[in-house]
Amino acid sequence: MRVSTLLTFLGFAFFSLAAHALAAAPVTVATAQNYRGWPDAIILRNATVEAIIVPSVGRVMQLRFVGETDGPFWENEKLAGLAMPTAPWTVAHGSFGGDKTWPAPQSDWKWPPPVAFDAAPHTAAIDPAGIVTLSSPLDPKSGLRSLRRISLDPTEPVMRIATTYEKISGGPATVSVWVITQLRDPVAVFMPVPEKSRFPTGTTQEWSVPEEFLRRENNWMRFTRNPAKSQKTGNDGASLVWAGTHQLLRITIPRVAGADYPDGGCSVEIYGNENPFPYVELETLGPLQALRPGETVTATTTYRLARRTPAPLEDDVRALLAPPSP
Repeated sequence: MRVSTLLTFLGFAFFSLAAHALAAAPVTVATAQNYRGWPDAIILRNATVEAIIVPSVGRVMQLRFVGETDGPFWENEKLAGLAMPTAPWTVAHGSFGGDKTWPAPQSDWKWPPPVAFDAAPHTAAIDPAGIVTLSSPLDPKSGLRSLRRISLDPTEPVMRIATTYEKISGGPATVSVWVITQLRDPVAVFMPVPEKSRFPTGTTQEWSVPEEFLRRENNWMRFTRNPAKSQKTGNDGASLVWAGTHQLLRITIPRVAGADYPDGGCSVEIYGNENPFPYVELETLGPLQALRPGETVTATTTYRLARRTPAPLEDDVRALLAPPSP
């Protein structure tokens, strides 16, 4: 073999091995990071995205592409870097932003949300696989606490959060795992309508939204934020897609056939907040389940981040909703 040919072969082999090693790089975990003034941030990072977790405010504050400073999650500038106040919703509407969990149905606790879930620091634990578990304090009224196992796919722009409610004390309670993701003001939010939806119009009749801000387009509902009035909708689907100017985010939760769900049977919901706090919430709900002390219920939500392309927005949304290739 000639020297030039050998060098070419060795160079190609080295490049191939390096590329394989990069593709197979594990998820890394960085602790005690300063994020927007919070010194306790935990950053999970793979080859494509990073998730920023802030235990002191009990939230996943951002999911973004590696190397970029902005992501789709809405973050409240008024509370950035601050310690948890006694009543965050009275200090700044919308609280901190990011991704969090509350127990459903809301009618069990009215407003504001339970302090242990929404307005208390959480503890964080990291296992050898790079999974971060956020644990809330015990909510004395419901006897529940939440545990959220947050992980990244090794290579894909995908985050998964398995949210568990653990019944510690008190009498039986029927609850649903409710996950709320606050997101920036979108171009639109898309809510697919199941082929055999229980809602003839494609959405629940629990709330009314004018057609100007919610309309049926083939097999999905298209929602836009009303700057003058807060509005909400939902259905019995399994996915929601937030579409921004440059990025898209798909949030998915499996729908359990035959199970009872809150809000008249909704497993996904959209909330749009009015100005001057321009954010939306993409919400997922697990099935209602009766819990006694010592019992748990878990719902897993998957988040897939994508970039917009020069194609029409609807084409990008269809591509993101399409099942992955085998």
